[in-house]
Amino acid sequence: MNQRLQRLADQIQRELAVLIRDEINDPRLTGLVTISGVKISPDLGYADIYVTVMETNMDDAMAKDYHEDSLKVLNKASGFLRTELSHILRTRTTPRLRFHYDEVTANANYMMNLISKAVQSSDDNQNNDD
Repeated sequence: MNQRLQRLADQIQRELAVLIRDEINDPRLTGLVTISGVKISPDLGYADIYVTVMETNMDDAMAKDYHEDSLKVLNKASGFLRTELSHILRTRTTPRLRFHYDEVTANANYMMNLISKAVQSSDDNQNNDD
């Protein structure tokens, strides 16, 4: 990605984070939405937005349904968000927004939780042995 597209992607990421937080009032979107990355097509036709949704009190099965619902809400609001972005960015064209669940970040978070639990378990076992 060239430098101009990267700057635009970074700006879209920052502005979308604020718009989602302040303007989307759908009750199905209660968790913390984090935009982990934005990739813009070279012709500025599309912007693929990669998001994770953090909800602390859910098991894995509920979380999967919750992420799907959150993506539906975001993709349904993409037209509104695109319009708002066009007012903020003031570019000739504003890319169409496509939201995707960021599996890489979600898997990394899952692995970090497993490691933390293993370390905690190891520490607990050492303390019990003493």
